[in-house]
Amino acid sequence: MGLFRRGASNRAADHAKPDADDIAVDDGVELAGADEIDAGVVDDDVALVRPGAGGPWDEHDVEGIGPRVDLGAIWLPGVAGMELRMEIDQANDQVTAVAINLGGSALQVQAFAAPRTEGIWAEIRTEIAESVTKQGGSADDLPGPFGRELLARLPVRTAEGRTGHRPARFIGYDGPRWFLRGVLTGKAAVDPEAARTLESIFADIVVIRGAAARAPRDLLALALPGQAAPDAPIVAPDLVPLERGPEITEIH
Repeated sequence: MGLFRRGASNRAADHAKPDADDIAVDDGVELAGADEIDAGVVDDDVALVRPGAGGPWDEHDVEGIGPRVDLGAIWLPGVAGMELRMEIDQANDQVTAVAINLGGSALQVQAFAAPRTEGIWAEIRTEIAESVTKQGGSADDLPGPFGRELLARLPVRTAEGRTGHRPARFIGYDGPRWFLRGVLTGKAAVDPEAARTLESIFADIVVIRGAAARAPRDLLALALPGQAAPDAPIVAPDLVPLERGPEITEIH
């Protein structure tokens, strides 16, 4: 279920506040040929921007794409050894998120439209925390390298039927008329050293907002490398914020 879910009607007025079951642990949609995407992204010579150095970036802040791969609304830097997976909405075959796996950790990234005059991360953090709490988890609002972030413990059910909690870090960045959200899972959710490289990737992302009018929280269209992103905004009615990948589960 999606944290940015909106129904088909009244899209401009509905800000898609999450239902109680919006945080879910589900199997991801594997994209055939994902290994080919990975080969096109890896670059041993990429010098990543460190958190606090000014990024993520707007397209007007950089001089071209540089050592990044074009994924439509996101220009993504790459590092050697990372695995890249594009997540697809099976209902419409549209790319809804990019997930990066690296060294036992994962980072899921999505970009959204935002109002011209104010950011939305503070409001989104509150909604995520409320959704996690309703499901029996917990969420702490803490300072991080990109400002305030959430350290959440998401309730999960193991294959043996036992109750556990899966740690996840929700990070966000309010740009000019766009919002970039990342979700760190696996080692990066609990180990600052394990998170360092993925945080640097997030810090060096460039967001391509475009000039078209879009409702706040519309998902900015992503695309496979070498393909054009759709012009129309994507409203993801059933977007899973956390794909099953590298993870740490506390068992109780």
